[in-house]
Amino acid sequence: MENEHVAKLRFFSLMFLVPGLIGLMISATLSGIYMNTLPRSPDPQNLRMVPRNINGYTVYETDDEDRRLGRTEYGSITIFLIGLAMALVHFQKWGLARAIESEADDFAEEES
Repeated sequence: MENEHVAKLRFFSLMFLVPGLIGLMISATLSGIYMNTLPRSPDPQNLRMVPRNINGYTVYETDDEDRRLGRTEYGSITIFLIGLAMALVHFQKWGLARAIESEADDFAEEES
């Protein structure tokens, strides 16, 4: 029964870690695209007035672009951290289960 809970915990931690990492890769790609394509000075005609520092370069984006990239970054980090926390709990429980099995095996060997 305990092993079943540990397996479920491992599954759910991976279900958060993998999408979190994919989201971080998407946000890094968006940042790279923005750095290469967006203007380096404010452009009021195109509503590009929101500054963003990307790898030392200041580019100006619209409110929608800023919101999209911010949501992608913060959402991905949140999902990844949830998965990381679940993985740490999994490792703690897995280590505890292994220690209990080891003690049971040692106890069984002493009785023989």
